[in-house]
Amino acid sequence: MELRDDQPMAHEFRNRTYLLADVEPLDVDGVRTVQVGTAVFFLGFLGLLPFYGRLVEDDRTWWLWMCLCGVALGLFGLEYCRRRRAFRSEREDSHLSAPDAGATPSS
Repeated sequence: MELRDDQPMAHEFRNRTYLLADVEPLDVDGVRTVQVGTAVFFLGFLGLLPFYGRLVEDDRTWWLWMCLCGVALGLFGLEYCRRRRAFRSEREDSHLSAPDAGATPSS
């Protein structure tokens, strides 16, 4: 089997052949994911507010509190992910700007 440069890499596993596409890795710092999750909990809270009386009658006010806890934990997670992203970018920048360890300084 001849492979060309424009063809994806193929791996055979058991009785199947898997093709691997040449794609860039995703940005995995989690900030956008936490933002979306926090927004969904906030919208859930806002959506349940008009039904507060019905929730009290059916003893389901915990739904509101769950949404508020989701928002609070999401804000905490958002700050955590932002600090983690900043730390990783600083570490990456310091590794890129540091001179090679094996290189000798020229005088």
